[in-house]
Amino acid sequence: MKAAIISLGSVSSKWIYESMKKYFDEVDMLNLQDIEVNIGKGGAEVLHEGVPLKNYDCIYAKGSFKYSSLLRAITSVMWSNTKYMPIKAGAFTICHNKILTHLKLQTNDVPMPRTYITATSRAAKEILQKINYPIVMKLPSGTQGKGVMFADSYASASSMLDTLSILKQPFLIQEYVEAGGMDIRVIVVGDKVVAAMSRKATGQEKRSNIHAGGSGEPIDIDPKLASIALKAAKILKADICGVDILQTVRGPMVLEVNLSPGLQGITAATKIDVADKIAKFLFEKTNSNLPVVEDKSANGILEEVKLIEDAKQIVSELTFRGEKILLPEFVTKMSGFKENEEYVVSAKKGEIVIRKF
Repeated sequence: MKAAIISLGSVSSKWIYESMKKYFDEVDMLNLQDIEVNIGKGGAEVLHEGVPLKNYDCIYAKGSFKYSSLLRAITSVMWSNTKYMPIKAGAFTICHNKILTHLKLQTNDVPMPRTYITATSRAAKEILQKINYPIVMKLPSGTQGKGVMFADSYASASSMLDTLSILKQPFLIQEYVEAGGMDIRVIVVGDKVVAAMSRKATGQEKRSNIHAGGSGEPIDIDPKLASIALKAAKILKADICGVDILQTVRGPMVLEVNLSPGLQGITAATKIDVADKIAKFLFEKTNSNLPVVEDKSANGILEEVKLIEDAKQIVSELTFRGEKILLPEFVTKMSGFKENEEYVVSAKKGEIVIRKF
């Protein structure tokens, strides 16, 4: 099997790449900055260093919020020709925008701090006069704790608001939930939490992120907290992600979901080879999505596919990619259908008919 990791070349990405080489037959590490997506009349095409990207069985695409549109475009174009991608295209738009993330989690009953989104400075100041302090103000984009500001009074919050208004930046106003300067970083891989650590801010710093100087300690999380992390990842269509959670007197609250979590801090804290767990999951998931190799023996034919009426009809399972149905290769060959020709598709519950126009 062939796989590719598309990233900005971080240390974490390199670790995953090295681990993937233990499982896949061929692995390429591609720099996200060397990739472009061409969209024209004939369709869309992904290019790497000016050359069309070859087909892979598995593509793991990741990167910062600055590249969210490009990541979404790449995964959208390559989705139908790739056996497995751990992050669906829409996740890059939602998870790289804190406003959209909070809206998605809120509408699916995932617990999180009370959050306000306003359209004007006047409306924001009205909120600032009513809420309790301290508060948190966030820019919609940003990672590693960047774009997060704390205000302990209306005066300081109003001053921050005036600055944001000049920058014409949308923002969130969020209640500050006291958790002793600690939060929990959970790494979700598939339907499991593979590692977790508590992070504590240092000195006067309120951000507990490792990149902001926070320290990490291994932690065994309870089933409730694990289920909330898994639910958040599933809702946001990310099979691999980091989920940041506050443990409060009101219960666990999700702060953020990170599609490209750093592995250095949590690996050092927990002594768990998270990169290997990710690589193994990618391999197993891709392998499970590969078509069954046809057994040429009589028993194999009977077990895997029943040929009816001289191979004009078959009984077989279908492969789904999100909302798309991928037909088996031998069905395409039997039909004689060709790309760029027109077809009539009629569908009703339990039946799809495709014929040449």
